[in-house]
Amino acid sequence: METETTFSHVAPPIFDGDNYQAWAIRMTVHLEALDLWEAIEEDYDVPPLLANPTMTQLKTHKERKTRKSKAKAYLFSTVSSTIFTRIMNLKSAKDIWDYLEKEYQGNERTKNMQVLNLIREFEMLKMKETETIKDYSDKLLG
Repeated sequence: METETTFSHVAPPIFDGDNYQAWAIRMTVHLEALDLWEAIEEDYDVPPLLANPTMTQLKTHKERKTRKSKAKAYLFSTVSSTIFTRIMNLKSAKDIWDYLEKEYQGNERTKNMQVLNLIREFEMLKMKETETIKDYSDKLLG
């Protein structure tokens, strides 16, 4: 008997504040596969139903409203509790996504400063006379 694994059973990536870029790519793909990315990317408003809506209008209204709620719930469930406390008062999935991007991706200047700091740190690593080659190489790899 074969068992079929659906995508909904794949655990979404959890973000704990480290490696935002990788998490954002994985999360985007995850939300696209669940047909929820549109709610974040477009941040559309769901207009109220008109008087005497058709069944199609009712269905479309409910789907669009549900998609927004699901996207927000997914974002809440894929962050650590520390990050959740920072985003729990945001109103939409788009607001949450934008906050995380702004907070953790950083701007170009910040990235350049981090690169310069890492280069400087690497250049300052010198082998001490008391260190073995193995100790020094372990320190470099660390």
